[in-house]
Amino acid sequence: MEALHAAIEVSKALYQSAQVDYYEVLMTIRDSLEAEMELVEAKKQQLQAVVAIYQALGGGWRRGP
Repeated sequence: MEALHAAIEVSKALYQSAQVDYYEVLMTIRDSLEAEMELVEAKKQQLQAVVAIYQALGGGWRRGP
């Protein structure tokens, strides 16, 4: 994620020095956001797997008698 944020800063600097157009900056930001969403999705799946294992081993709340 740090590399993606650094890429955004680099693209902004290139835009300010008129070496790229703003479209390139927007595409860099979009790519960064997509990667961040993939990371969030992977973390969600990891946590869901932990919960599934916990439940499979008998953990969790029990409903009613």
